[in-house]
Amino acid sequence: MIVRIVLSCFKAALCCSALVLISLGTAIAAEQNPPVPDWRRKVQELAAEHFKHPAWGYSHSSRDYRLARELAEADHVQLDDDVLFAAAYLHDMGMFAPWAVPKRDHAEVAADRVASVLKETSFPMEKIAKVENAIRTHMYDRDPQGSEALYLHDADALDWLGAIGAARILALIDAKGGKPQGPEVMPMLDANMADVPGRVLSPAGRARVPERQAELERFLRDLRNETGNLRDF
Repeated sequence: MIVRIVLSCFKAALCCSALVLISLGTAIAAEQNPPVPDWRRKVQELAAEHFKHPAWGYSHSSRDYRLARELAEADHVQLDDDVLFAAAYLHDMGMFAPWAVPKRDHAEVAADRVASVLKETSFPMEKIAKVENAIRTHMYDRDPQGSEALYLHDADALDWLGAIGAARILALIDAKGGKPQGPEVMPMLDANMADVPGRVLSPAGRARVPERQAELERFLRDLRNETGNLRDF
């Protein structure tokens, strides 16, 4: 009888321990993988719906966000991820309807209009000035101020180099025979090779330049060799 009681108590203790461990594991998992804030989901949905372009569309924004985080982590720099997320996903919105303004710089347009988009998403608007600043200076020829602006700037610059840089520019070629055609996009690639590397500013960003620069340089050399110096491109 005593043995049965002891066994019953032991089983009950095991069950309680198991429940505690399961609860603890659930709590840890929730802490490590917090739910995506509603405003972020809305921003991603907006970007996925409206930013459709092979060179500066939604996938480019996603790469910029991911790479900016990687660079900052490598440099041991703490970023405000709300600012970076909003700026990365919306930095090219000035290229797309209904926000684009003819003959106006797309970065300036995006910086001017991003508040009107984010205020409808429950974004913490006390951070909007940093978002506007990061968007305004995201192009490689600009001078970013602040950590979020710096790492978005460098991620955006690096996306013009390497294999992805070549793919983005070649994707501009009109498959129906209109403009631009192959030889007409080559000056863009040559300009990126010449101008972008020196404008990557962060230590982690500069460390990535040689590999991407070599990739793009090798591609351009091989393409010219295989097309009679672009005669058959």
